[in-house]
Amino acid sequence: MIDNIRNFAIIAHVDHGKSTLSDRLMELTGTVEKRLMQEQILDSNPIERERGVTISLAPVTMKYQLGYRFSVVGYPSQVNRLSVSLSKTGEQKTDEPETENGQLKTDNRSNSEFILNLIDTPGHVDFAYEVDRSLAACEGAILLIDATQGIQAQTLAHAQRALSLNLYLIPVINKIDLANANVPEVLAELNNAFGFKEEEISLISAKTGQGVENLIRRIVTELPAPKGSQNLPLRGLIFNSVYDQHLGVVAFVRIVDGTLKTSEKLSLMASRQNFLPKEIGIFTPKRTQTNKLETGQVGYIATGLKDIRQVKAGDTIISIQNSVFSIQNLIPLPGYQEPKPSLYADLYPDEGEDFKKFLEGFDKLKLSDASLSSRQIFSQVLGPGLQCGFLGLFHLEITRERLEKEFGLATIMTLPTVEYSVKTTDGQTLIVKNANDFPDPSRIVEVREPMTKTLIFTPQECLGPLMQIAENRRGKYLNTNFVGSRAQLTYIIPLAELVSGMFDEIKSASRGFATMDYDIVGLEPVDAVKLTILLNHEPAESLSRIIVKSKAIQIGKQMVEKLKELMPSQQFAIPIQAAIGAEVIARETKPALRKDVTAKLYGGDQTRKDKLLKKQKKGKKRMAQFGKVRLESNIITRLFVS
Repeated sequence: MIDNIRNFAIIAHVDHGKSTLSDRLMELTGTVEKRLMQEQILDSNPIERERGVTISLAPVTMKYQLGYRFSVVGYPSQVNRLSVSLSKTGEQKTDEPETENGQLKTDNRSNSEFILNLIDTPGHVDFAYEVDRSLAACEGAILLIDATQGIQAQTLAHAQRALSLNLYLIPVINKIDLANANVPEVLAELNNAFGFKEEEISLISAKTGQGVENLIRRIVTELPAPKGSQNLPLRGLIFNSVYDQHLGVVAFVRIVDGTLKTSEKLSLMASRQNFLPKEIGIFTPKRTQTNKLETGQVGYIATGLKDIRQVKAGDTIISIQNSVFSIQNLIPLPGYQEPKPSLYADLYPDEGEDFKKFLEGFDKLKLSDASLSSRQIFSQVLGPGLQCGFLGLFHLEITRERLEKEFGLATIMTLPTVEYSVKTTDGQTLIVKNANDFPDPSRIVEVREPMTKTLIFTPQECLGPLMQIAENRRGKYLNTNFVGSRAQLTYIIPLAELVSGMFDEIKSASRGFATMDYDIVGLEPVDAVKLTILLNHEPAESLSRIIVKSKAIQIGKQMVEKLKELMPSQQFAIPIQAAIGAEVIARETKPALRKDVTAKLYGGDQTRKDKLLKKQKKGKKRMAQFGKVRLESNIITRLFVS
């Protein structure tokens, strides 16, 4: 059984055709009937379909009949590369299998049925942790490249992660049917970046199905079977979990050793939580109940547990019906680190919204997104809210959109910030996730900010402008590598610079052709200050931000000018100020909304006109004194990324 299982993922940049290829694989293997097929079938969330972006991993089990006799032979020159010798049933093979020292040694007969477990992964940089989780449950991956765009930053970063896990890669060029496809150039890029030879690279069109049948044969014949033993005690790796109101927490699991049965009481090694499964099964792609899961299989376990925090990705499932000696000697499987937020923002229910309803909606959203973190806070101006951690700006946008569309919750958001480490004069180290928590400058000894190793993939003609952008964003240049007609720039850049509009700046400067990926690499000291925005002389908590002192005047001027442009006019003039402590460093005034109060008058009685104008002026002065300025939430988003 285990020899006929293939567990694999698809590594691809956003919009390179990963979801479309998943559709063709399911169609050609008969997993989903043709009449029931729809585009992006694994993207079940409406926002995924609307944006055309996968935001959460989704497994599916497919079955495939192979009508060939084959052997898999290990290349001596590359540990992770394999060549394949195929011949029709009954014909003599051209190559002999490797001996025991080779990577693989198989000889499967014709008409063997294979189980193909595809774990669909996101392509956006914010969801790199999802890719890590899916790769850990696989032995191989399809490296999918768009023939019109070539290798992109996320593709390269995810491929490097796969190779670090010793996964076998099948390189594939997609969209070869398009008129602007440049297959020779992409072939050269794959050779330069990874050393793939032309004959090792599959050419396909996921949209039309061209070449996909041959790709399935490569998955079957080249990818290694899972390792593990049916005779060892049960060990299963959890790589994701979701909440179901009837079945409780549903864990996505890869069985590494032993067999999982519904009748066995199970335990989670990390959380030490015991449970009896309510249901187990596989994804087809909907959940399909089975009576057991064997070594190498990918499926799900309905735990019946009500708290998703008890079932963490990376935990190991074991059977507590093993002997005590066996349990004590079981080693947990290497898991993944908890997804760590890189961006923080405070969310408050919009005016008139019930906080209890807001809290319930957010808690329900967290049941389907394990990467979301939050804690309750209170603002003197905005009232009760949540301080939330996100994986990036895109993750933040998706979260707010889901709150609005799925739960009808409009939100007010503070300006996003990264996490700062602040050492104070009394020896404490504070973790600051909100600008309003930034200590008084007299108490600060040192401030440290998170740094990233950033990879920018760009056409060579855009090198100069992009290097200028990176340096303006306090980037430290490391190196430049050339892959075909494009360049790979590597910089050390503060995370705060990346998440405050740098991605949009890069896209604009490269006419949309450059891509970016990053990893957080540690903390470095920074001369940081708190910038406060005052509207009508009152601090606007939602607009406070932590910035570099040397850029304070520049950023302060930009913010007040942008606010003047974005804010709707009121019945009174609004002074907009940027301040550091008590010092105002920039100011603009939003003019009052003009209303012709003399329009109803006829004739030339100037006394009456003057009386009305004086009354209007007095009213505006009173409104300016007591009036409150309310910011629309979309202004904060536009201000931050501008």
